[in-house]
Amino acid sequence: MRGSRLVAVGHYQPAKMLTNADLAELVDTSDEWISSRVGIRTRHVAGPDEPVDELAAHAGAKALAGAGLTPADIDLVLVATSTAIDRSPNTAARVAARLGMTSPAVLDLNVVCAGFTHALATADSLVRTGTARRALVIGADKMTAVTDWTDRSTCVLVGDGAGAAVVEASEEALIGPVLWGSVPEMGHAVRIEGTPPVFAQEGQSVYRWATTQLPPIARQVCERAGLTPEDLAAVVLHQANLRIIEPVARKIGAVNAVIARDVVESGNTSAASIPLALSKLVERGEITTGDPVLLFGFGGNLSYAGQVVRCP
Repeated sequence: MRGSRLVAVGHYQPAKMLTNADLAELVDTSDEWISSRVGIRTRHVAGPDEPVDELAAHAGAKALAGAGLTPADIDLVLVATSTAIDRSPNTAARVAARLGMTSPAVLDLNVVCAGFTHALATADSLVRTGTARRALVIGADKMTAVTDWTDRSTCVLVGDGAGAAVVEASEEALIGPVLWGSVPEMGHAVRIEGTPPVFAQEGQSVYRWATTQLPPIARQVCERAGLTPEDLAAVVLHQANLRIIEPVARKIGAVNAVIARDVVESGNTSAASIPLALSKLVERGEITTGDPVLLFGFGGNLSYAGQVVRCP
């Protein structure tokens, strides 16, 4: 078994931005109410002519450019999404077509908000065993397309976007072992159901579960990577709600780490949130090559998955 590593990351968000003041014109809310409860100030919104695969392809192209690679260098495309409309062609196939790839394997994963960390673990395993040579891993969601814009408890949360990473083989294991699982009996707490599908959640249940159950699991992720929380340079949790991110990060004990707070400007972008936030930290120079970073996704299905990676 060889190792794998992140070569480069990239992200993309639609140009249109929706502020809290804009939302106050749609529903009974205010900037103060939203900021105090979830910490979000703005979010990006894709138009009707911007499907999920387009968002994903933009992020993927940026990651490829950062890696100095061409589409022909990729033999596996993994896209984590829960908001693609069509079943076939799947999102990964459409991304491959948009990018002009030759003959990659194309897989979609639906683990909602924990989708990217599940996809990254899958790519890591396949590259380690030699099944894939080089993978493009993308988290992309268009949450605004599954939102009830009359429900102020959910419409204030969501945004659209995509984040991507290139994974390839390495002599060292620079993507740490994954720790993943779920709480099936609480799967109803976060839902995208119905025809047409609509996002709904039991906010208090998710908050209690995340702030009490996730910190010890995240510390186990560090143990599997042979690190302590104090060793971490950054913590990138699923960007669900600032009032979840801050207490969970504090309880993990990553006292020396930069804590990703992209939720403030991007909202909850589901599977896109972790690679989107990670790419921005790299782009701003807040973390540098080789830094240990905890990635930890959680949410829909009450699923979770985390690993420590080395910054590309």
